[in-house]
Amino acid sequence: GYRIEFGGQFKQLQEAKARLAVLVPACLVLILVLVFGALGSVAQALIVFAGIPLAVTGGVFALGLRGMPFSITAAIGFIALSGIAMLNGLVLVDHINHLRTHGMARAEAVAAGALDRLRPVISTALVASIGFLPMAIASGAGAEVQRPLATVVIGGILSSTLLTLLLVPTLYRKFVRD
Repeated sequence: GYRIEFGGQFKQLQEAKARLAVLVPACLVLILVLVFGALGSVAQALIVFAGIPLAVTGGVFALGLRGMPFSITAAIGFIALSGIAMLNGLVLVDHINHLRTHGMARAEAVAAGALDRLRPVISTALVASIGFLPMAIASGAGAEVQRPLATVVIGGILSSTLLTLLLVPTLYRKFVRD
């Protein structure tokens, strides 16, 4: 008649993992739908969406570099990071589209758009990274919750910004037709 039942933090962790298993895919689908709505093209939405794996790679690498395990707060950091990565890609693709509607050829618009949006994309990345830096190096009360989130966001933003500036124009030039 005996049974073992886990409670406390372990039970809360299991419940949070179950919620995130539904929440993360739902957030990604919602982001994709919103980007499609903004751009009106599946190909362009998928090009912008390519920034998410780049961001996740940087976040995972940063966690590993700092010797931190994956946690619920790190998962929340990945959700925030996905939004920031999508924003950078959207800014770039939208400007390229703007240049094309004003008569530029695709190759010329891609090159000019990437150069025009270099500063705004890097500024967004720097502001977010610098804003999360105090959380990443915190050591006081609550730091064990803040550090994984900030580490994921900073590592992911650095990788996604660099790769967004290189990969998104290349994908646009290859897959978006006149």
